[in-house]
Amino acid sequence: MTKKKEISVTRTSLPPFEEYCAAIRPLWESRLMTNMGALHGQFSDALRSRFGCGVTLFSHGHLALEAALEILACRGSEVITTPFTFVSTVHAIVRRGLTPVFCDVLPSDGTLNPAGLEALITPRTAAILPVHVYGNPCDVDAIEAVARRHGLPVIYDAAHAFDVRYQDRPLVTFGDASILSFHATKVFSTIEGGAVCYGEDAAGMSAAEFAVRLDDCKNFGIRDEETCVFPGGNAKMNELQAAMGLCNLRHFDEAVAARGRVLTQYLDALTPLLASGAVSLLLPREGTRPNYAYSPVLFASPEARDKAYTALREAGIHPRKYFWPPVTDTQCYRSARYPGADDTPVAHDLSARVLCLPLYDSLTPEDVRRIVRTVAD
Repeated sequence: MTKKKEISVTRTSLPPFEEYCAAIRPLWESRLMTNMGALHGQFSDALRSRFGCGVTLFSHGHLALEAALEILACRGSEVITTPFTFVSTVHAIVRRGLTPVFCDVLPSDGTLNPAGLEALITPRTAAILPVHVYGNPCDVDAIEAVARRHGLPVIYDAAHAFDVRYQDRPLVTFGDASILSFHATKVFSTIEGGAVCYGEDAAGMSAAEFAVRLDDCKNFGIRDEETCVFPGGNAKMNELQAAMGLCNLRHFDEAVAARGRVLTQYLDALTPLLASGAVSLLLPREGTRPNYAYSPVLFASPEARDKAYTALREAGIHPRKYFWPPVTDTQCYRSARYPGADDTPVAHDLSARVLCLPLYDSLTPEDVRRIVRTVAD
């Protein structure tokens, strides 16, 4: 009996091996492997050109988020965010010594619901941290209006949203800062890595001032050989990561187009299930050019989701319950009962019914049909 191939929820995009080897070969001559080297500079410039905003690279997306919070969430003790996200979002808040305050999400796309935002703001609020879940843009206009009324910075967790465009502009240009993750599971990868993106005015700071402070956070606060101004950490992107980023960037548009074709195949195969109401979709708002990072499917009940999950796993197909449980119900947070934790019914409902099906650029039409047949059975 022939064993069917295993299908993972995602597959890391890699450039041609020879191309990457050629990119890193000069490092064996220079031995300059880190400390904001030549490839780091080239990669930064390429992203600035693509997004039209400031970009500071980090070794990890999580550390990029911690740095942004360190600088921008400094006039209070609470940060409003969502429980429908990867734990890193909330970990970054807690690790900075701040208190997360939880706001419910929209049932249409899983992003923070601006209607519940204002009631959570207090004199202790330091920042608002919404998440572009699955790359679906938040209601940035409504969030910005609330933030302006209260003089609060907005930091977007855009880990899923590399190169997503909304209202004809890069999604990372909204808010005071946006955080990207370049982890190997993301649609764009440097294996590990991340960035903070920002405009000309980040909560009253110029882009140049903000960039200097971000560099302080990621390079021990060292300005030159004799000057250390801040007790920063070490979160510099190394040259091997930067080389991977430059190579993957050359192939990114092609990879996204392929992912888009796979998602179209999913939609066709899922048509009977969608028509019957067995499943539904979490779709980005109008005016979005997506990056097809994820393929979330919402089942009619938690029991139906769990049945499909089990059937897929038994068939050698590995979906993920992104994001189950909600952060507020994870072991390290459920006993704390942070503000708002008990008032997020939509987030809890979505978390119990969502399943991300496998999606990557080399997934075949037969793979898609096999996945959907397993769900339907």
